[in-house]
Amino acid sequence: MMETASQFTILNDPNRNRGTAFTEQERAQLGLEGLLPWGVDTLERQIERILGHLDSKPSDIERYVYLQELVERNATLFYATLMRDPARFVPIVYDPTIADACLSYGHIYRRPQGMYLNKNMKDRFAQVLANWPGKEVRFICVTSGGRILGLGDIGLNGAPIPIGKLQLYTACAGVPPEVLLPIHLDIGTTNAALRADPLYLGLRETTPSEDEIDSIVDAFVEAANEVFPGVCVHFEDWRGTDAIRLLKRYQDKYLVYNDDIQGTASVTLAGLITALQIKREKLTDQRILFAGAGSAGIGIANMIVEAMKMQGLSEADARAKIAMFDVDGLLTKKRENLSPSQQAYAHDQEDTTDLEEAVKEVRPTILIGVSTIGGLFTEGVIKTMYAQCDRPVIFPLSNPTDHAEATAEQIYTWTEGKALVAAGVQFPDTTIGGRTFHPGQANNFYIFPAVGMAVYATKPKRINDAMFIAAAHGSADQVDQFEREHGMLFPRQDSILETEITTATRVAEFIFDQGEATVERPKNIRAWIEAMVYSPTY
Repeated sequence: MMETASQFTILNDPNRNRGTAFTEQERAQLGLEGLLPWGVDTLERQIERILGHLDSKPSDIERYVYLQELVERNATLFYATLMRDPARFVPIVYDPTIADACLSYGHIYRRPQGMYLNKNMKDRFAQVLANWPGKEVRFICVTSGGRILGLGDIGLNGAPIPIGKLQLYTACAGVPPEVLLPIHLDIGTTNAALRADPLYLGLRETTPSEDEIDSIVDAFVEAANEVFPGVCVHFEDWRGTDAIRLLKRYQDKYLVYNDDIQGTASVTLAGLITALQIKREKLTDQRILFAGAGSAGIGIANMIVEAMKMQGLSEADARAKIAMFDVDGLLTKKRENLSPSQQAYAHDQEDTTDLEEAVKEVRPTILIGVSTIGGLFTEGVIKTMYAQCDRPVIFPLSNPTDHAEATAEQIYTWTEGKALVAAGVQFPDTTIGGRTFHPGQANNFYIFPAVGMAVYATKPKRINDAMFIAAAHGSADQVDQFEREHGMLFPRQDSILETEITTATRVAEFIFDQGEATVERPKNIRAWIEAMVYSPTY
């Protein structure tokens, strides 16, 4: 029986409100008679109405706004809708539509979601965090807005990112929404246009020095663990140099991870595992060229090195198989001003600022784009690679769509359908020579929700890269033979919950095997996890 409360408190509480699904008995008991239309709906009928509303919207950004309004008034109905058709709704509540939501956040803002902290609260973060009504928070997703998708530093306009990320924890892997807290940590922005925008809602200050950022984040992480003991802090879309530095700063002390680094690396590795299984080749036999040498590229490269080490290579030999190309050209030992993480991938090679020449120099079997430069993979680049490798693996991972290094259709066309392709966005099917290809989407949502569920279940002491490698194998093993024959490198999205529970089970098994869990190991890990999965029902 529902606890008695004021009528409008109930109708305005998204976690208790059922809207037209309140029964006649509940309406009488709670004093809701006359405050709702006479008809009593089932959840199924409510979803039917929601789908009708969404179909009438002229654009995905309008659908995004409508769905965010829905979660603010009826969370159960929101998640029931998302989980009914994730292949349709994930691109609306997250990438690519969320890029438009971020760009216009100050203009489309309606109600607060999550929390908004800023650097001026540094000495009282714990006091402010205690204002959050939920006391059982297990995950905080926090961004500074310093590097959102391919949009750069957009400050507080990045607030939709942690909101959307955590919604996918629930929609894709069944993590209960009440244990999730999205936070924007406002440290200012370098974006002068935003600072001048009258509708911008963030601090109108530029970002501080790295030392000051570290001091602010130190205070935040300490306060988060004080208010919510054992909380997992998920760092999202921080400026690249900050992202790498902060992950290294906390990963051995707190329960933290960075999805841009570890999640992106894991889903990329998952696609590579599938592609190499199709080619019947070993990862240790590949030559890999990255276009882009920021936090995402470094993170992917580091995880590939760890995976190669698991297959018997030394760290030095593994790093020797990976080359990087950035805005200033190929990373070589002649280059100055490289960060320590970049220096690890600088080799004795000829300097060049031409990507096609770099392809000739490196002779890659795998080309990975994390540059955010749309069209960087030209016809010359792709055909040069194809001339040196009969079945090239090519991943243009930058998003949103206009930042992709090439389209799937271009890559298939320029390689006569021989390339194995995955992109950061979902490109449409392509038919080449009478054969239809389904390009994969190397989207982190295959990984981070599953890791989140495994962490939720096992309560590990720390999170490490090996757990993300386990997740990559868990995802890759679910791509069946039919899908592989059509170029698919990732599982289908229409059964994402089942897929993620399988991956979460693999990660949880690994956590138990490594002795990192702080709970007792159950006899049947999958059944144990399934019993924890959130179900959006009244």
